[in-house]
Amino acid sequence: MRPQSWGRAAMREEGVGEARILVVDDQETNVELLRSLLRREGYTHVVGITDPREAVDRYRELQPDLILLDLMMPHLDGFEVMARLRPLIPDEEYMPILVLTADATLPTRQRALALGANDFLVKPSDATEVMLRIRNLLMTRLLHQALRRHNERLEVVVRERTRQLEETHVELLERLAVAAEFRDDATGQHTRRVGEYAAAIAAELGLPAGRVETIRRAAPLHDVGKIGVPDAILLKPASLTAEEFEVIKTHTTIGGRILAGGRHALLRMAEEVALHHHERWDGAGYPHGLRGDETPLEARIVAVADAYDSMTHDRPYRPALRAGDAWEILRGGAGTQWEGTLVEALSAALVAPDRVAAAGRDAGYQRSG
Repeated sequence: MRPQSWGRAAMREEGVGEARILVVDDQETNVELLRSLLRREGYTHVVGITDPREAVDRYRELQPDLILLDLMMPHLDGFEVMARLRPLIPDEEYMPILVLTADATLPTRQRALALGANDFLVKPSDATEVMLRIRNLLMTRLLHQALRRHNERLEVVVRERTRQLEETHVELLERLAVAAEFRDDATGQHTRRVGEYAAAIAAELGLPAGRVETIRRAAPLHDVGKIGVPDAILLKPASLTAEEFEVIKTHTTIGGRILAGGRHALLRMAEEVALHHHERWDGAGYPHGLRGDETPLEARIVAVADAYDSMTHDRPYRPALRAGDAWEILRGGAGTQWEGTLVEALSAALVAPDRVAAAGRDAGYQRSG
C-alpha cells in the first residue's frame, strides 16, 4: 500500500528529507521496498545493506540519523548488531532504531527495546504507518539535535559571561593592588616589575607558557593586603617596633582573605601568592612558618622577585641599594630566606633581557658579581 504524502517541501523545511537512513535486512526485496518507499517520500540519503556484518562499518561511514533493522538475519542477528553499535553511540546522542521483524512475541520486543530499539513494527507492516513512524523518529532526533545545539550555545554564552565577570573581578583587584602600592611607591610600578621578574624566573625554570603568564598576572597582587595596613606604620621612615611589625605582617592574611574564594585559576594563584610570599625557605617566615616546598612554588618565586625589586628601589624606610649589594644579600640568603635555585634563575634571566621582557628593558639591571 502506498503511503499518503505529506509534502516534500514541508520535509525539506524541517530538514527531515535530508536525514541519512541505514536499512539493514538480509532480504534484498525488503531493502529495495523500503528504499523505494523512502525515496518516493523525498528521502534522498538512504543506504541499504543485506549483510549485517557490514552494519558497524556502514554506521561509521554514514553516521545515520535513523536505522531500520531486521532482527532475524544470518551471521549476525539484529540483537547482536545493536549490541555492537551501542559503544559507538554517545550517551547524550538520540540515535533512533526502528525494528522491523516478523517475530511479534513479547520477549523479542522486550529484548529489542532493552538493547536500544526506539520503536517496533511487525512485518508485514502498513506502508503509511511505517513512513509515519520513520518521520516521527526523525523529527524527535532533529529536536534532540536542536536542543543540544541550543544548550551548547547557552554554555558558550555562560562561559563567556563568566569569563568577562572574572576578568572584571581580576581587573578591579589589579587596580586595588596598584592603589595599595601607591601608598608606599610613588611610581606605582613595583607591582608591575614584580610580575615581570616573577614571570622571568618561571620561564627560566622551564614552566609551561600558560603558567608563566598566570604567574606574571598573579604576582602583582602579592601586596594587595597593604590596603588594610595603617599609613602610620606602612609609611614610617624609621625602624618598626615589634608591635608595628606584627601589624605589617597582617598584610599577607588580609590579602589572602581579599582574594579568597575565586574560581578563576589566576585568582586562586594570587591568593596563594598574597598569603605566602613572606614565607622563608628555612621555615622562619610568616604567616604560617612553612618550610621548603611546603610553600607554593609561585609564592616562592614572587618572594625572590619582590625582594630584588624592593631592594633596588627607594622605600619609605631606606634608599635603593646598588644592584651588586642587592645580589650579595640575595645570594647570602639563598638556602635560608629564599630558595637558591630561584635566586639563580632570576640572575640568569636578568642577563638575558629577552627572558625578563619589559622589566629587564625598563630597569636595565645586569647581573653583578
